[in-house]
Amino acid sequence: MNSITHFELPAKDKERAKKFYTEVFGWKMEDYPEMNYTMVYTSEVDENYMPKKPGAVNGGMMSAKDNGGSFPVLVIDVPNLDEYIKKVEDAGCQIVMPKTEVGDMGYYARFVDPEGVVMGIWESKKKQ
Repeated sequence: MNSITHFELPAKDKERAKKFYTEVFGWKMEDYPEMNYTMVYTSEVDENYMPKKPGAVNGGMMSAKDNGGSFPVLVIDVPNLDEYIKKVEDAGCQIVMPKTEVGDMGYYARFVDPEGVVMGIWESKKKQ
């Protein structure tokens, strides 16, 4: 089975987008000005820049004008969905799908980030 290994986010204002993801989710950013690209690290990486945490996905960010395609809704795993819904709203962003229970698996919500990109957030139910 092939896993998602990278994502790319469009940004009309990269500095604003970097600030949002760094402050709300604690992600780290590394700019590559020669490529007009920013690496986005959601997890610690090894010496080959691969995520150390199994299943983790890192990605990149580019200027929206440099990318003519559309983007899927990517989902961010969080330990407490209510806490992150509040963080997203406190950052001035809109929740476009409220917290929704997904069977016995967990809870899901969607928001629109500062760049107008729809993203998802997910909290797994705790297994006893």
